[in-house]
Amino acid sequence: MRRRNPATRAVATGLTAAVALSLAVTAQQAAAAEEGPADIVSTPPGESDHDHGLPDLDTRTGSAAPSSAQRSSAQRSTDTGRASGAKSVTWNRFGAPASYVLDGTSPVARGLAKDPETAARDFLAGERAAFGLTSDQLEDVELVGTNRIGDATVVLLRQTFGGVSAGLDGMVAVAVQNGSVRYVSSTFTPDAAAPAAAKISEKGAVAAAAHSVGADAGSLVSQRTEEVAVPVPGKDPRRAFRVEMVVDAETAYSIHVDAVSGKVIARENLVDADSDNPRWKVFTGTPLTDRSSTDTRSTFCWVAAEGCDEVVASPASPKAWDVDPSTNISTFTTNGNNALTYEQWRTTPGLTATPKADRNYVYDWTNVWQTSKCDPAAYSSPTRNDIDAATANLFAMHNRMHDWSYRLGFTESAWNLQRDNYGKGGTGGDPEVGRAQSGAQVGLRNNANQLTLGDGGTVYSNMYMWQPVAGSFYAPCVDGSFDMSVIGHEYGHAISNRMAGGPVQGLSGLQAGGMGESWSDLMAMEYLQENGYAPLGGEATPMGAYVTGNPQQGIRNYNMGQSPLNYSNVGYDLTGPQVHADGEIWSATNNDIRAAFIDRYGLGDAATQKACADGERAATQCPGNRRWIQLVFDSWLLMPSGAVSMVDARDRMLAADLLRFGGANQDLLWNAFAARGLGQGATSAGSGDTQPVPSFASAYAKDATLRFSPTDEEGRPVVGAKLYVGEYTARSRPVADTDPATTLGDTFSIAPGERTYTAWAQGHGQVRVTLTAKPNRTRNLPVKLRDNLASAALGATVTGEGFNLGKLVDDDEGTTATTVDRPTAAQKAFTVDLAGGRQVVRRVQVSSLPEPGVVGRFQALRQFQVLACDARGRVDCSRDADYRPVWTSPADAFPAGVPRPTAPALKMRSFDIPQTAATHLRFVAVANQCQGGPAYAGEQDDDPANATDCATNYSGAEKVGISEVQVFRR
Repeated sequence: MRRRNPATRAVATGLTAAVALSLAVTAQQAAAAEEGPADIVSTPPGESDHDHGLPDLDTRTGSAAPSSAQRSSAQRSTDTGRASGAKSVTWNRFGAPASYVLDGTSPVARGLAKDPETAARDFLAGERAAFGLTSDQLEDVELVGTNRIGDATVVLLRQTFGGVSAGLDGMVAVAVQNGSVRYVSSTFTPDAAAPAAAKISEKGAVAAAAHSVGADAGSLVSQRTEEVAVPVPGKDPRRAFRVEMVVDAETAYSIHVDAVSGKVIARENLVDADSDNPRWKVFTGTPLTDRSSTDTRSTFCWVAAEGCDEVVASPASPKAWDVDPSTNISTFTTNGNNALTYEQWRTTPGLTATPKADRNYVYDWTNVWQTSKCDPAAYSSPTRNDIDAATANLFAMHNRMHDWSYRLGFTESAWNLQRDNYGKGGTGGDPEVGRAQSGAQVGLRNNANQLTLGDGGTVYSNMYMWQPVAGSFYAPCVDGSFDMSVIGHEYGHAISNRMAGGPVQGLSGLQAGGMGESWSDLMAMEYLQENGYAPLGGEATPMGAYVTGNPQQGIRNYNMGQSPLNYSNVGYDLTGPQVHADGEIWSATNNDIRAAFIDRYGLGDAATQKACADGERAATQCPGNRRWIQLVFDSWLLMPSGAVSMVDARDRMLAADLLRFGGANQDLLWNAFAARGLGQGATSAGSGDTQPVPSFASAYAKDATLRFSPTDEEGRPVVGAKLYVGEYTARSRPVADTDPATTLGDTFSIAPGERTYTAWAQGHGQVRVTLTAKPNRTRNLPVKLRDNLASAALGATVTGEGFNLGKLVDDDEGTTATTVDRPTAAQKAFTVDLAGGRQVVRRVQVSSLPEPGVVGRFQALRQFQVLACDARGRVDCSRDADYRPVWTSPADAFPAGVPRPTAPALKMRSFDIPQTAATHLRFVAVANQCQGGPAYAGEQDDDPANATDCATNYSGAEKVGISEVQVFRR
């Protein structure tokens, strides 16, 4: 038996280098971290919530309420330049207006100056009392940048305090169109004094910031420090140092350190787990999905020429991709203005692709990593594991993402990624640094990530090799540098983190982080589809299908086009609240919106799609998919902070539609949002809220009113029952209940349509029903809740060896019981003394969806057996011999596959069993996912240092987790 190499991990960390545009890349040594982040993939070992280091942090607690004078002023609609047509004002945590919520398509203010910045400042002056600011404080507000959304201009302004710029919050985005203000969103703070003088130095701040994350200030790869002021709800701003530091290749933070006390105020994690006619040979999407060695690459040429499959020259890149803008000559390798790409097999950068004097970047691709089944000898093969082909492919794809996103608004003024910005705004010196086959020879596997510092700071992406790893992740032997869905996803993080919140405030918090993951998926999908590299239409393109070997949902729990998720499901995954899983809620919502735009505006033909992708047509002349992705980009410009909830992002998309399309799609947007729980009444306490309030109501949908009416087997009302929209109850939020102790109530509004609902109550187990809500109709939503004979609430008890056995019979899928760590066969059995004595049972329900932190996904139940005992006469059910086998589940009762078990395969399932008279049922865990899953069995590669069989090479292979057992008469 081969021994597993302890250095081979599903996720690990590499090292970084200074961005240098030279033919040979100079290495910078840095200390390797023990465990690195996963971006496309969640870190399997430990199931950590934040897999790129420490999570975001904001120590500023509480909130400040606006004064009565502010509220009164905000609601008045009087003079020209004042808020006219505003329906209501929402307030931010500092006690200033967060946004002006419009009534229909009316502007917030009209009759202002034609110059956008002047108009924005005049608007703020007119609303000075609502914002609680003095004239002098408004004079000190500084311009951060301006960006266009159609014929509107978004003006981003920032507060200063005593001459010090705000470093967190303190910004306002004002959308101006033809002298009218169309939208306002702000994190301004009312009247505040200048911050106290600093008592620590910049060096001391760096030391404090490094110490707070367990790093050594002396060994940081890079750092930038800026003195700022940080607004605090209800208090004066604090003087602070914003320390932006790179700890290692996959760990970077922006940390605000109080300049007086030296304490950390806030922390943001900055890592989210292609002659004169050069040509690049690349996979436009991926190699063949069957991972054969057929070379399906296309040839990209800068300008048209014989043998070219696609011309890639674009105004987005004034010079060819391989040209050094400082010399205007080619670098003859994978090095240019938009991207720098090199091999990084070990802990320091290697070289760019082999130079080509003729600029014909065509390298052999032999698919050796796949055909050798991950044999390390591939690195010494004639093509050196196809490293030149991988490096060239990654370089070309990064340039393609640069040019594609440029035409949607990710330009120099919106803080894009370029060495030279050609005087068009923003800060240069930040091309995308791509690391092909990152950490390949030190065991880094099954990952991809993107580090994005603020404008002008280092930006790089790691692409890893993929390989099966026991009890962690079962990927095929492929190279992530050839999967454009992965490459596009990672580049997408740089886009959203730069555009949302301005040049230095990236996305932060659970919901914002989740949307960051979602936006990256959505961008990668849209790029592939509208360029003709994936089937174009309403069907979603799965993310990472090539690197995971799963063509249906790729790396995610669901293909976003087939997802049941909604806003009430935040935290539904077996890891609990987590950016990748919860981001799928936003993906499903936006996929619905995209499909609705396609229904309304069509897809057009291939020529139309290309013209729109190349920026040759305005969005108002483009098919539905292009109009939708334009709104996504536009919405970021309306976010003065990256700490946004899904409700905030919803409002920004609605506002973007008003600016770009004159509000033509408000109905479409509201109906799609409502269908996923982001309707009119949805609320959230902020980006970090793990229990937001969903709403399924839309003003454009003729909502139905439903009354939750649960009854028991005798037709009597059930008190204390909960109703959920969708298929999940664990960690989800109900939409109605019959519990008089709560304020929720049994009645709710919902947009018309057919939906699945799930209900449960103590003593009654769980049931799913389907009901169609009809427009403008009020009706009961009847649910028959049957007695759960295995419920402790009805008197059932459970015995056996293990931990938290009572959780098996608590009716709640959100709790989990486990066997002992290394159970014998007898210790895998749990006996339920059924409620009410002798029963005739016909059905059982079982869930193996793990409670976060209790067991890992590979330890979740896969197959089980049911035995029965009928206590009567001398039989008292105390002996093993008293039990007879009744039913054995299929081997794939919980049918998880590659690359790992996921929530959809593990949640509650119902099984019919033979009619059985019994007083006791014994549930036997036959196998967990590790032991019973064929996708995780046997030796799957030819790496002599990596044993892949889960049952024999995963330390937790014996333990089994079961979340719920329920027993019913019918």
